[in-house]
Amino acid sequence: MADILRHHRHHNPRIGEIPVPHGPETGQEHDDYPAHHTSDYERRIFAHITRPDDSYTANGAYWADLPLRERVPFVAKVDREEAAKELRVTGRMMKQDPLSPLTWYFRHAVLPGAGLGLEGYVLFSIGNLEPLFAAAWPQCWGPDATVCAKNWIASVTYLEIVGIMIGQVGVGIIGDWIGRRWGLIQDALIMLLGLLLLTASWADSLQGWVIFYAWSLFVYGFGVGGEYPITATSSMESAVTAGRLSTRDDRLHRGRRVTSAFLMQGWGQLANQVVLIALLAIFNGGGAAPYSVSAAQFTFRLSFAFPAIGTLWLVYYRTWKMPRANRQLDLAKRRSGVTGYDVAALRGCVRHFGGRLLATAGTWFCNDVFFYGNKLFQGRFISVISTNPDSVMEKWTWNFVNVVVSLAGYYAASLLIDNKLYGRKMMQQVGFLVCFITFVIPAFRYDYYTSPEGIRSFQAMYFLSSFFNQFGPNSVTFLAAGEVFPTPVRASAHGFSACMGKAGALLAAVLYSYLDDREKFRFVPWFGLAGVLLTWLFLPDTTGLDLREQERRWDYIRRGKADEYRGVAVHPAHLSLWERMRGVGRAYDPGKDLRARIDDLRVEWEAEQEVCAAEKESDEAQDVGDWSEEIHGYFRGSSKTEECQNSDDEKGRSGSAGSNGGVMTGRSIGPEGGEENRT
Repeated sequence: MADILRHHRHHNPRIGEIPVPHGPETGQEHDDYPAHHTSDYERRIFAHITRPDDSYTANGAYWADLPLRERVPFVAKVDREEAAKELRVTGRMMKQDPLSPLTWYFRHAVLPGAGLGLEGYVLFSIGNLEPLFAAAWPQCWGPDATVCAKNWIASVTYLEIVGIMIGQVGVGIIGDWIGRRWGLIQDALIMLLGLLLLTASWADSLQGWVIFYAWSLFVYGFGVGGEYPITATSSMESAVTAGRLSTRDDRLHRGRRVTSAFLMQGWGQLANQVVLIALLAIFNGGGAAPYSVSAAQFTFRLSFAFPAIGTLWLVYYRTWKMPRANRQLDLAKRRSGVTGYDVAALRGCVRHFGGRLLATAGTWFCNDVFFYGNKLFQGRFISVISTNPDSVMEKWTWNFVNVVVSLAGYYAASLLIDNKLYGRKMMQQVGFLVCFITFVIPAFRYDYYTSPEGIRSFQAMYFLSSFFNQFGPNSVTFLAAGEVFPTPVRASAHGFSACMGKAGALLAAVLYSYLDDREKFRFVPWFGLAGVLLTWLFLPDTTGLDLREQERRWDYIRRGKADEYRGVAVHPAHLSLWERMRGVGRAYDPGKDLRARIDDLRVEWEAEQEVCAAEKESDEAQDVGDWSEEIHGYFRGSSKTEECQNSDDEKGRSGSAGSNGGVMTGRSIGPEGGEENRT
């Protein structure tokens, strides 16, 4: 029996791998696999990493290398199989617990996007409350105000946007310097402080209250601005650090994962509109005019108090339930030998990815001019079709309809953003183009479309622009600004791009006060056309590209060997037109890259074992990498780094000889190198 157990220790696979039968023990077994196997052996054991079946055909051809007539059926097959697998998993979950899919969605979409949901709620509330304030305090907020200075009324918007811009850049740098986790916690704390200030804002005069209110928005804006880079990077990197299926999930669902968090912004806007309508109906006798000062006070203060409760919970969750948010950044810094902010990485990013920075910042700038300009439609068509255009409740009702349309756009983006035949770049170009068309048409026939005869077409263009703004640049800019840059400066680049976006909103807020409606419609459309051109020329399409492969290319750049990298990150399909014109894609050679990839995997394996060992000492260890037992053995034979085995591994190794009874769980590697989920 001792001999059997000793033999089992050498050959027992990790949980989820199909056990390969071995012959009787001969006494000549070795603890480790030799390091000089043939390339056929290497191709076999590394196939699920170097040639995964969701990106490569059975013959080893990358999906982007296939001619269109072969690419379409291959991509459709992968998507169909993945959708079928997800439906099967959902069915099994519902059999065990009918509400478990909702629990999964809450954990993977609602929680990561909770900060953005609160941001959408509060910032949307600012614009919604202005007509109520104007009705309740016309001497301060009305067009003929006599008590409050117009500059301070305008500063409510300006200080909000400036606070967001400072937060986006500042917290982006903090996220790359101190870590993602600290950025997440401090954002929640600052947002909580801002909400408490907004709820309790008071003064002995209306002018004083407006000043207090404006600076409270600045504080809140700083916190919410940091949510952009921190939420995007942490949502993106969590897929890469989630376990054995991380890289497959990253390739197939990274965009959906990030946009699922981002679309919580839309749910926040929807919740705000519902809460405001309900509060005004309760405190103002059904919500009809006139609006009392008391009703306005209760409505706006309670509308800020409710999200303060949610933000307090967010502080708790991020402090005690997200201990591993820094893991991917720590790995990148360990490989680079950096402890603080990676200034060299920032210089390298500007040098090698300057065109990408122009794309992400420039397109976000153009999009926010459009996003702000979308409000131009609403006020105009309400004044024509409404029987009571001055009714706050009627304006909020139309806002509610528009938010529902926008939310549909968010979900459409989430569903198609990872589709290799459509993807990020096409989605952004189409979205910008549709927004350009919907604004340029009424710009040149303004009188007709704002008349009773053409107002329905005008209204339809309004809803189309709302839908395609979300199903286009608003979702893609949030995702692309993080994923096209390397880990050490990802939050900084995202924060800078988002800041440039808010600069577009600030430009719109300032200029619109000097232009009439007709001139605004002639001003806005050209930013859509500029967005199309910037996307086409400078933005790479990272749809289907493994985030780890981008990090691998970055490692080559850091070592001064950019020309030696030949992997798929420089495939022409994943480069911008600007990068291809500069010759970046000429180095692509999948055949020569295979040997280099295996050597690079050794370095990655050693780094992960060191991190795993450190985490094990602090009781935070979890399974890392996508390594099979054969790969562990292959690397053990020629590495001085000890393999890290956490408690799950040890339990699995001992348990498979006992009560597991041959039932396969987790991941198995099929004959073609594909990965399957087994239960």
